[in-house]
Amino acid sequence: MSTPENSLLGKATPFADQYDKSLLFPIARASKREEIGVHGDLPFLGADLWTAFELSWLNLRGKPQVALVHFTVPCETPNIVESKSFKLYLGSFSNTRFADVSEVQSRIRADISEAVWRGAANPASAGSVGVKVLLPEHFDREPVHEMDGLSLDRLDIECTHFTPSPELLTTVPNEAPVSEVLTSNLLKSNCLVTGQPDWGSVQISYSGDQIDHAGLLKYLVSFRNHNEFHEQCVERIFMDIWRRCQPIKLTVYARYTRRGGLDINPFRTSQPQALPANVRHARQ
Repeated sequence: MSTPENSLLGKATPFADQYDKSLLFPIARASKREEIGVHGDLPFLGADLWTAFELSWLNLRGKPQVALVHFTVPCETPNIVESKSFKLYLGSFSNTRFADVSEVQSRIRADISEAVWRGAANPASAGSVGVKVLLPEHFDREPVHEMDGLSLDRLDIECTHFTPSPELLTTVPNEAPVSEVLTSNLLKSNCLVTGQPDWGSVQISYSGDQIDHAGLLKYLVSFRNHNEFHEQCVERIFMDIWRRCQPIKLTVYARYTRRGGLDINPFRTSQPQALPANVRHARQ
């Protein structure tokens, strides 16, 4: 069984510069979802939006090529890919020759799709991940934009909880239902295996009874000493708000700063909607 402890995280690892899809290390989502009470059918929709900033390969004449890559991994996949293995996999392209960018894109899509869907109960229903390769002539089309919404960080609060504390989440009594979009740049958690810090920003959109802003910000800060992968943190945030505040609609979207040339940006929502554009923030 592929568990985080068996991955290459936190271990000295040689750099492979020849294409090797076996470097990808899938980790099942199920066990961490069971921790937050998610069994069977998912109570949310969404995807994990990845960006790779360090992809290079050789053309058939040996000349290096460089690109950025956007990935879209549906949250329905049974696995995530451990990020260090993802980095090593992409690094293995560096001294490998490919005919053109289409060949690179097809190879990556096939390999990542196989890894995240591995072990699916119904392999016939498995789809491919989204892979968009951007060549240098398109780099200046990549914008930087912060999350839209009302910033919770404006609040002057006292923080005393630094592990996830869903009891901090409450609604405001005797207030009319609202629809609002709230943001914070104060999200921090730690890698599940190495304990290294993961810095992020989060956007919470909901409709329903008004959520107490101070309590929500304290709750987000309470992840500060929590060890969990990005995708798992966002699903925990979604489920805690969903259960404690019982909104009619809820969307949780986090963008984490890059490590190892990769950023991971999970998006979870209670209702069908288009995925957000994979637009980086200044800190990414």
